Amino acid sequence: MIGQQGGLPWFHEGLRFQCTGCGRCCSGGPGFVWVSAEEIHCLAQHLNMSVEQFQACYLRTVGDRWSLVERPNGDCVFLHPQTRRCLVYPARPKQCRSWPFWLTNLRSPADWEYVCRICPGSGQGRLFSLDQILSMLWWSGLEKDVRPPTEG
Repeated sequence: MIGQQGGLPWFHEGLRFQCTGCGRCCSGGPGFVWVSAEEIHCLAQHLNMSVEQFQACYLRTVGDRWSLVERPNGDCVFLHPQTRRCLVYPARPKQCRSWPFWLTNLRSPADWEYVCRICPGSGQGRLFSLDQILSMLWWSGLEKDVRPPTEG
């Protein structure tokens, strides 16, 4: 649940964000990067792989959903260990594209302040309007695919 002020989300005047490319959102503790069937196709194509090859190398099943695998230290498998840059940036999943506008980061001003402390681009740069934020708002459960497609 997102906190509200006068019936509007607390961030109704917008929030600032400009990606600095630091890679912090792609590293840290273990978690999930959920991918849809369409995103699996896009990522496989970006890497010049078949969907089956991509699935075998980069996906794990979590319940009835697919998530990208992680490196042993919790980093995303597509975060370059030296440059800290995304190796699939043009094809990255919606979950990655919508950072930091995730429900867990927008529940309250305190949640946003925490994000601003760990992500140098949050609270800086371009102002995103309420409509833009709501169109990107992502949280676990919206992007649900049972199985990735097969090539055929």
